[in-house]
Amino acid sequence: MVASTTPDLDLYAHLMRRAGFGVRLDELEKLAERPYAEVVEDLLHPELVQDVETDVLERWYGTGQQGFGPDWWHRMINSERHLQEKTTLFWHHVFATGLAKSAHPPSSQDQIKMFRNIGMTDIRNILTELSRDPAMLFWLDNNENLKDEPNENYGRELLELFSMGVGNYTEPDVKAAAYAFTGWTLETPIPGAGSKYGGYPSAFVYQPEEHDTSQKEFLGHSGSFDGVDIVDIISMQPATAIFIARHLYSFFVADEPSVSSWNEIPPKDPQAIDLLVQAYLASNGDICTILRTLFNSEFFKHSRFLRVKSPTELVTGILKLTGDYQTPAIGFSRFGGMAGQMGQSLMNPLTVEGWQTGQGWIDGGTLNSRINFAVDELDDTEKPGIRLIIERLQQMGPLSPAEFVGECVRMVRPAPLGDEAILGLLNFAEAERVIDLNDESKRVDNEYRVLRMLQLIVSTREYQLN
Repeated sequence: MVASTTPDLDLYAHLMRRAGFGVRLDELEKLAERPYAEVVEDLLHPELVQDVETDVLERWYGTGQQGFGPDWWHRMINSERHLQEKTTLFWHHVFATGLAKSAHPPSSQDQIKMFRNIGMTDIRNILTELSRDPAMLFWLDNNENLKDEPNENYGRELLELFSMGVGNYTEPDVKAAAYAFTGWTLETPIPGAGSKYGGYPSAFVYQPEEHDTSQKEFLGHSGSFDGVDIVDIISMQPATAIFIARHLYSFFVADEPSVSSWNEIPPKDPQAIDLLVQAYLASNGDICTILRTLFNSEFFKHSRFLRVKSPTELVTGILKLTGDYQTPAIGFSRFGGMAGQMGQSLMNPLTVEGWQTGQGWIDGGTLNSRINFAVDELDDTEKPGIRLIIERLQQMGPLSPAEFVGECVRMVRPAPLGDEAILGLLNFAEAERVIDLNDESKRVDNEYRVLRMLQLIVSTREYQLN
């Protein structure tokens, strides 16, 4: 007897929802032909996969305000560099900055490009480049950090929100970090730089005359530190290893409480965090090494549907399911607004802490927006992903109502449905004793039944889980 491939498909689907934004059924089946660890390894090496054509995207969407959102949404939906785009979103959540303050799309766009380019390197490199990033420098006021008038905003958030967490440093450490980053500023863009025509970029500027060169005490170290030295010391701290490990766990494995409570609330899975910390310390904070450990771990493989989908994950997942928007299109410009209605406006986080994840994504209003979006996108039997599902059902021949429900659920792959959800789907399916998609006399009606069944599945509570 040949063993069922369903468990393998479920595992690969889980991997691609977490390490990417999901894949279509045909793509999933192709992935499952290969060893799991080999697929993980490919995800960790995006440079081996052809990127989307950047010049095509820039010609279609532009490079300024109008080009920022659609370009990134296109990549999340269509790039074969799945994990690269997912880690880009991860770092944007951890190092949240917003256009609401900067009002300079070129800097925001450059920051996202930076996360894309270096987000899978090591924490020292990532924090160093973040500290030189114009969008971050302006967001946390380091452009106002001068040796005679120090501004502590960036130094404080670097320790509290970006690397170590509350309780692992002192106020004198914050002050030392602030002085170390004096003189790190940005080139002021030409007025109008945020225009839809692309405008003018900003850039990191070091002003030596505004840098404090005095001796500093920082986390038990002494020296005439600058920002690079501060990052070096931070990167070596066990507290940083724990903090980054917990962020990675919360984003890729299972929802954790908000960052502000981590000092009081222990991790859900301390052994998992310990394993990730060991990978961090053994690799000097190499993100690929940590993610390799994470995705190949048993705790990851058994963490299915322990996260609430973020609005971005919900939108991209639905579009992966429909198979729509595989090429540049005007419609991409609306997805940012749709996700915003659900509570996640990319490049406009609610606070410096990013977004409240987990159950924080769901309330009466946002749940309604999530379901409406999903149902509205599943509106056409000719969309490629829906067409694929219909063709697969045709190959199965006549189906009983229970078989019809089971096969549709298997192709969408929500979290395991509860009795109430299953009963609702069966009640709809049992309007017909047999569903035969090869019956030409009922083709239109039966294809509509498939469409309606898919809409009902994505309307379930279980579909909100990742």
